[in-house]
Amino acid sequence: MFDIGLQEMLVIGVLALLVFGPSKLPELGRMVGRAMREFRRASDEFRSTVETNLHINDPEPIIAPPSPASVDATPVPVTAPLPSEAEAALTGDGAAPPATAEPIEPYCAQRGSRLFHRRECSWVARIPDNERIDIKRMDDARDQGFVTCPVCEPWESA
Repeated sequence: MFDIGLQEMLVIGVLALLVFGPSKLPELGRMVGRAMREFRRASDEFRSTVETNLHINDPEPIIAPPSPASVDATPVPVTAPLPSEAEAALTGDGAAPPATAEPIEPYCAQRGSRLFHRRECSWVARIPDNERIDIKRMDDARDQGFVTCPVCEPWESA
């Protein structure tokens, strides 16, 4: 660590023995040992706090595509009932009414963060639902003060 050899250690030991005396030397060694232990503990705690805040230890979600052998060829039963003839007559064309799904915005960000992401970015899974801000366009995100994510590099199709 300090590149101190055996001769230098002996010189330091003899000087400490002469300065502090044989009765105080064990007590001084214990104090130095405790100080080193506390310093190491504080530095480990600081490092773990920084890693936790930066999410360095979080593993990236790995999404493997399903293999053709694992895909089951059995049909999935339909849970929604098909429209009856009377309902088809009411709609006019016989088609089922369109599903009313909530539109998903192409970009999102986290409250209190500086970055915004594409919906497909792996970091979006880490944003809690109650902290998520949905954004329609990149210009809207930039107007709100957000910066593009360096991982997914959001782009807007023309």
